[in-house]
Amino acid sequence: MSPRELIGDVPVAELRRRYEMRAPSRAVLAALRSDARSGAQSLAEQWTRRLKLQSRERARLQALYRAERALCACASERVAGVDEVGMGPLAGPVVAAAVILPYQPMLEGLDDSKKLRAEVRASLATQIHAIAIGVGIGMATREEIDRLNIYHAGLLAMRRAIEQLSVQPDLVAVDGRSLPELSIAQAKCIGGDGRVACIAAASIVAKQYRDHWMLQLDAAYPGYGFAQHVGYATPEHLRALERFGPTPEHRISFAPVRQALGGRADVQLETV
Repeated sequence: MSPRELIGDVPVAELRRRYEMRAPSRAVLAALRSDARSGAQSLAEQWTRRLKLQSRERARLQALYRAERALCACASERVAGVDEVGMGPLAGPVVAAAVILPYQPMLEGLDDSKKLRAEVRASLATQIHAIAIGVGIGMATREEIDRLNIYHAGLLAMRRAIEQLSVQPDLVAVDGRSLPELSIAQAKCIGGDGRVACIAAASIVAKQYRDHWMLQLDAAYPGYGFAQHVGYATPEHLRALERFGPTPEHRISFAPVRQALGGRADVQLETV
């Protein structure tokens, strides 16, 4: 069929509407490229770029799942991805998640939570909870962070997340760390939240859970902006600390909070 027969004299606006949601075939793309109308050629260029992006995204997603399967000796083994969020903020808990994903279906758009827009992350978190074989969430409180230090509090949150799984994994894949005193076999995966599917899923679940927690703190302690900065040391947060002083959810062991307390680390903050 000739290019003329494929698209004929169909107006460019109609062609754009026709192929807005579904990709044109290679033959139609060739017809658009050979069309004398600049609008048809522009449409061909747009779809060519879109198809290249879709191809790269498919390859990235397949690599995420391929890396996870490579951790298993056989397809029947269950891998729990584990990741934590909230290590850097001045306030709020450290939250960790452990997620066991099925091999199918693959989650479109799955990636490190830090790379995702809030609405995409929220949608993916819902999908993960819907299809996961197991999801566990663990937390280390502000008091535990100050008592143990932030590194060990992160380890504690991850162990608690694994303990909350309803299904025992055969292997735990941890983003960039090794967990001491864990009886389950584990694999340390550097940059795992962007390389291994189940760790990426864990990063999304943990981030979504902690952000919701910080929304509750925003309601309990208005004026600090927890809903916007989720506890991180933004200029607005530091100004609120200077103006109002720390809340009971601020980490006394972190320097900006100590500074707001006049350098003291032994102050007991009362909860509301």
